[in-house]
Amino acid sequence: MPPQTPPSDRLPILTAALAPLTHASTALNEFGDELAIAMPAERALTVYADKQELVTLMTLGAHPELLVLGYLRNQRLVGSVHDVESVSVDWGVGAAAARTRNGIADLQEKTARRTITSGCGQGSVFGDLMDDLERICLPQSPQPHFSQSTLYGVVNAIRLKESTYKSAGSVHACALFRGQELLQFVEDVGRHNAMDTIAGWMWMNRIEPALDLCFYTTGRLTSEMVIKSAQMGVPVVVSRSGITQMGLQVAEQLGMCTVGRATNKHFLCYSGRSRLHLQPQLASRTVRPVEAA
Repeated sequence: MPPQTPPSDRLPILTAALAPLTHASTALNEFGDELAIAMPAERALTVYADKQELVTLMTLGAHPELLVLGYLRNQRLVGSVHDVESVSVDWGVGAAAARTRNGIADLQEKTARRTITSGCGQGSVFGDLMDDLERICLPQSPQPHFSQSTLYGVVNAIRLKESTYKSAGSVHACALFRGQELLQFVEDVGRHNAMDTIAGWMWMNRIEPALDLCFYTTGRLTSEMVIKSAQMGVPVVVSRSGITQMGLQVAEQLGMCTVGRATNKHFLCYSGRSRLHLQPQLASRTVRPVEAA
């Protein structure tokens, strides 16, 4: 009889509830012509943990099980992937049921306080955003470990990626890189959903914190995005957009490298400059005005 994996080492059992990512429709252009178009799907997913309703997420539905798993992780409701026994999604009723192995301690207390975030659709997080911030330890190195050439490779990989955004628009994208290697790419109607989905994927694939990990997002770097990246053990975050004052404050406290306005060969490094190996000879000489965050 083959040896049994102890429950403490088992990964959750996930369903594979696929859903169409786009919806066919029509629209009039500026000439009055009716055109066939594709638009991103948006559907409600109500999340339950051990039969208790937590939240309803508006999502594209690309990887709903990973979204739920990452949501539990980034909301700090479970401390390990092994705490979750299963995640089952049923689009027929628009619900996701997460079952933990030993329950969630103090669930009522943890979910009693909500902070409304700047996320698309007014997202929320449980508890205080700054709780346990001092406990987060990002991988450290005495030498710069993220080069300008790697940054350009990340931006170019996103540019070349086939995506729902290119065919339908109106979605945010997030991606996880190891160096210039694209590990995972996720799109959703909100950047926080895309980020949580990658967090769930990291848990399922046992991706540990590392110096060579980089997180990319098309959305702005708010305090919540920075904190979630840090909780995932990713020391470098790159955005096509800018950063908020509180996002910068948190990033500086955590020692995280944050890079914004990253398009083509332009970028702004806001924090964690000691992590960035500059190679100005690679930069474009085209002057681009600095925009507000």
